[in-house]
Amino acid sequence: MLQISLWKKVLIWLVCAIGLILALPNGFYTRVEQSNDAWAEIELKGETPERLEQAGQWPAWMPSSLVNLGLDLRGGAHLLAEVQVADVYESRMQSMWPEIRDAMRLERATIGTIRLQPSKPDEIRIKISQPEGMPRALELVRGLSRPIQTLAGIGATDIEVVGDGDLVIVTLSDEEKTASDDRTVRQALEIIRRRIDAVGTREPTIQRQGKDRVLIQVPGIGSATELKRIIGTTAKLTFNPVVGRGSDKDAFAGAGNQLVPSLDEEGVYYTIESAPVVTGEELTDAQPSFDQNGRPAVSFRFNTSGARKFGEYTLNNIGSPFAIVLDDEVISAPVIQSHIPGGSGIITGRFNVEETTNLAVLLRAGALPAELLFVEERTIGPELGQDSIDAGKIATIIAFGGVLVFMALSYGLFGIFANIALILNIALIFGLLSMVGATLTLPGIAGIVLTVGMAVDANVLVFERIREELKTARGPSRAIELGYEKALSAIMDANITTFITAVILFAMGSGPVRGFAITLGLGILTSVFTAIFVTRVMIVMWFEYRRPKQIEV
Repeated sequence: MLQISLWKKVLIWLVCAIGLILALPNGFYTRVEQSNDAWAEIELKGETPERLEQAGQWPAWMPSSLVNLGLDLRGGAHLLAEVQVADVYESRMQSMWPEIRDAMRLERATIGTIRLQPSKPDEIRIKISQPEGMPRALELVRGLSRPIQTLAGIGATDIEVVGDGDLVIVTLSDEEKTASDDRTVRQALEIIRRRIDAVGTREPTIQRQGKDRVLIQVPGIGSATELKRIIGTTAKLTFNPVVGRGSDKDAFAGAGNQLVPSLDEEGVYYTIESAPVVTGEELTDAQPSFDQNGRPAVSFRFNTSGARKFGEYTLNNIGSPFAIVLDDEVISAPVIQSHIPGGSGIITGRFNVEETTNLAVLLRAGALPAELLFVEERTIGPELGQDSIDAGKIATIIAFGGVLVFMALSYGLFGIFANIALILNIALIFGLLSMVGATLTLPGIAGIVLTVGMAVDANVLVFERIREELKTARGPSRAIELGYEKALSAIMDANITTFITAVILFAMGSGPVRGFAITLGLGILTSVFTAIFVTRVMIVMWFEYRRPKQIEV
């Protein structure tokens, strides 16, 4: 018996209505986008008449989620950066030196005096005055090694220690270098993501490529240069003891020290201890502010560990200069006037308000663990993106129009039902894309165009099956019912295999391939729904109203 219960009809039409409502904002894209931006500014900066007027362009009670446009549709910046993972080895060795020094000093009677020697960035060379104490020295340093916490490094330690005459040579193990490289790239990915999110850009693509490269695509940003300004600075902040100050840029700093220029004073160079007292990694907050003279500055606050170390150092070094170093430049070298127990302070320098705001964002996001080398950069203008959108619209309209005409000519009234379902199918796709916050790219448009062509496959199978059943002299009601029942297995088989392909493309692909997979996968789901349920409910409602004695498909 050809019938569908009332609750099923209501549910089917309710799903279609919700899909249409969710897709509706995309028909007024610019207006809704400006309204969303205005509401976001109101939350951050408060209400103004201009913002309220802009926010009122779209009713607040209506859905306002949009399909995000990808880089190739909106324009924006594309960067491919190589993380200089070897930079981390040097800082790792520098941070290890104080611990090694303190441990060896406790055994001075056995190994004699110790002296740090010039060495490569990824090693430490320590000269001992009593070579006969070498076994004890090696034992001490090896005792400071730590096991590597990765599957590939099970059983290995982070350092290798060997003796050469009166030298103790400490290097990072190969397993630790591999683990360090992976950690460095992962940390760079997270910090880049935080920095870009902090400036409010939409739907950036930030993903790892290969062993040590990072792909960054940000739609809507002005240029690759602007994007590099946001993420290209390492913002590595350290607080180091000052050894000396001078004007000779070629002066010998000495073992364990380094020579860095002053940011404010041209021609002035500071000799500082390489091992910092506190680093920017121990910051919990950084905000733009003003100093006591009303000049732009950045206030900061340390975590518990950083506050303790900062407090102890200031207590023991009152009257000594203390360098605040940002990216190997001394931005300030104040003299410690008193004990600072609270773990907070202020960074002053020749900043303007915009520079302090940017510096605060960089410090809050954290320091990049290593320098980024940009090996590829592209800026895609909005005009090119608009050309892509226009081309995509034309392709979709041609495909859509061709399918509508073919179905109406081939199947008559039933073809018109299929066309209505096809229109609802496109609306449901955009509704789902808006709901999940997906990004639409040019390959994604290709996925929608392909979905338009595939969407009628299920209807063709059903209608052809109904034709076959009508030839067996069955009544129209029974022919329609059998047409849907017997075509169901073929419809499900074809769409499930295609959906599996879309899932594999999404899991294994990246960038444009994923965009294509998302729209294809969602299109398959909506196509099956509209073909099996929407078209059928329209045919049933028409049949119940007209009660025809015979039908033609």
